[in-house]
Amino acid sequence: MTAPYPRTFSHIGISVPDLDAAVKFYSEVMGWYVIMPPTDVYEDDSAIGQMCTDVFGPNWKHFRIAHMSTGDKIGIELFQFDNAENPEDNFEYWKTGVFHFSVQDPDVEGLAAKIEAAGGKRRMKEPRYYYPGEKPYRMIYMEDPFGNIVEIYSHSYELHYSSGAYN
Repeated sequence: MTAPYPRTFSHIGISVPDLDAAVKFYSEVMGWYVIMPPTDVYEDDSAIGQMCTDVFGPNWKHFRIAHMSTGDKIGIELFQFDNAENPEDNFEYWKTGVFHFSVQDPDVEGLAAKIEAAGGKRRMKEPRYYYPGEKPYRMIYMEDPFGNIVEIYSHSYELHYSSGAYN
């Protein structure tokens, strides 16, 4: 058997309660590109309609979707479902599933301030250093205006962990 090789990351789907507001936030604050503006998708016999029925099951009826891309070509699918719920506290990290996504910006503090100014909030008071006094690698957990958890790294994932951040 051939050893597995590392696959590249293609995209992530994020549910939001207001698609237009999310596209505005992610384009203006994160700088992501709009590839496909907000579009309506209906449960019908079209290729996308059939694919969604395969995933969601019958009677999903309608949703809105937009496609964006990060600076390193990772796709972001934003979904607004008709029965969207926006819980007051969406941070249930102990439950199975994706509990955050991370972006990289050398100006961690600046991006955190932009997220806050756009209606998001801090999950941590200040950025934390992985190697205090030794290396400048830092991070902070934030929440976007829609309740999704966003982690900001100052440097690449590999640099943050290659030296054994927990030792």
